[in-house]
Order: sequence, then C-alpha cells, then structure tokens
Amino acid sequence: MQIKPGVLIVNLGTPQAPTSAAVKHYLAEFLSDRRVIDTPRWLWWPLLHGLILPLRSTRVAKLYQSIWMDEGSPLLVYSRRLKKALAARIPNIPVELGMSYGKPSLAGAIEILLTQGVNRLIIIPLYPQYSSSTSAAVWDAVASTLAGYRRLPSLIFIRDYADHPAYIAALGQTIEHSFEQHGQPDRLILSFHGIPERYARLGDDYPQRCEDTSRALRVLLPVSEKHILLTYQSRFGRQPWLTPYTDKTLKSLPAQGVRHIQVICPGFPADCLETLEEIKEQNREIFLRAGGEKFEYIPALNEQPVHIDLFEQLVAAYT
Repeated sequence: MQIKPGVLIVNLGTPQAPTSAAVKHYLAEFLSDRRVIDTPRWLWWPLLHGLILPLRSTRVAKLYQSIWMDEGSPLLVYSRRLKKALAARIPNIPVELGMSYGKPSLAGAIEILLTQGVNRLIIIPLYPQYSSSTSAAVWDAVASTLAGYRRLPSLIFIRDYADHPAYIAALGQTIEHSFEQHGQPDRLILSFHGIPERYARLGDDYPQRCEDTSRALRVLLPVSEKHILLTYQSRFGRQPWLTPYTDKTLKSLPAQGVRHIQVICPGFPADCLETLEEIKEQNREIFLRAGGEKFEYIPALNEQPVHIDLFEQLVAAYT
C-alpha cells in the first residue's frame, strides 16, 4: 500500500465571537471535558451551569473584546496562519487545523484529510509540554472521531516537543531579539499555563516537561540562571495549582530590587487570551503597580519562520 501522509495540527479552541453567548457556549464545551475537570459530574454540573457559566461568560467576553482582531480571535487567527505557513513548506502533504473545542472542529479536519486518501495521520497538538488536560484530551477526541470510521489510518501522535532542538532554538531567537530591542532585563520570566497540583501527583508529567524546556533555555541563553524564573499562570478554582504563581511572583519582584522584566509564555505557540490579556495587560499592571519600571511581553512564536522550521522537522521525521 502506498503511504499518503497528512498532518493534523490541533489547538485548544476559542469562542466564535467576543459575546457572552458565544463565550458561554465555548466554555460549556471546554469545561465539560473530563480531562480538563475531573470533578464528579453530580457535583460539577450544578456548579458549572448554575454558577460558573452565568457569572464567568460576561466577564470573559469583555476580555476577549479587548484583544479581538479584525480576522477574529487571536488564537484562531495565528493558528490559521501557522497552518498556512506549514502547508506552504510541505506542498505535497495536506495540512488541516482542528480545535479540541469549537470550530474548526477536530472531527471536521480529520474528515477532510481522510477524504483526500490520507492513510498516515500525523497529529501535532499545539502543546509543547504534554499534559493530560491538553495533549491527552486531543488523543481522546481523535479516538472518539475515528470510532466512526471502518477504514482507519495509521497514527503518529506527537506527544510533545518540550526540548526539541528546533523549538528551543526558536524560543531562544525570539528572546534574544527582545533583548536586542529592549535591553537585557533584570529577570526573564518563563510563564507556563498551570494545572492543579493534584493532577501532577496523580502522574501528569507536565511540570517535568516545563522544567525540561526551562533547563534547555538556561543552557542556550546568555543570561545567568538565577535571572531566569519559571512560573505558572491562569489558575482556576480554589484547589492548589502548580507554583510559583506568575502574578504573585511579579508582584513580589520590585521589593527585591527588580525593576525591568520580560515575560515569555513558552507553552503557548499562538498568542491568545492568556498571553495578550492576562500577561501583556493584567500582569504588566501588577508589576508596575508594585513598583516595577519596565515590562515587555515577548510574543508567541505564531507563524514565524523559525517556528515553521520546527513543525517541518516534526513532520519530516515520519514522511
């Protein structure tokens, strides 16, 4: 049988519009995934539908409104650009984008690829560091989708690429560019999305993969190791999440004499609400109000050529 590869890149998802109704619909799907929230349904369902969605949707919609682009949600815009750039690099291999939640759907992307005769499906979740709440959720969704097909493709599932040399080189290049543009900061903050501590205790190796990325960057960058800090952002709910927290770290730094910081979010390949609003706006304000003087957010890799180099290498390993 002749092998015909195809590439499925998968991101989390986003509301279709910066409105309360659209955000509510998106959050309902996202927060209903047992990989994301594993609280027993009898307890979680009343909280989600009776309290969280009604209160959170309007507030989050306003945050989306502050970052919305002419082309749509930043996460979707940058993910589409990334997909287009990768497709241009590998013109003989079809590439599709699917979202775990919302549109374009993961199931729809798989259908497009399979109808083109793809029999080796290379799946790249856009999560550089594996987590059961992200990468494993993609695996579940792919398996669920393929359950409806009689002829299955062979699967290549790229679990993560936390310390892949091309990924580390891309991050290093964008960090050094920021240093050249703004000067070397007193501290470089590597802010990763958090997960509940309990998930890690149960076996999720996400913290180790974040540390692997940080360790590789410390070796690469011309910065003292003590000036590079790993933190975790975007916690949700009351249970303990991975520490140190990004916002609390930024609030404490000016008292230690730190006046200039730069922040990069290595776990986000595409800029989104968590980078453009939470970090670039909210956390900047936290640092400056605490006495900091200079704050720069280093953008995600998005569709930069060095980022596409990484994905081209990942695909080439299986084609």
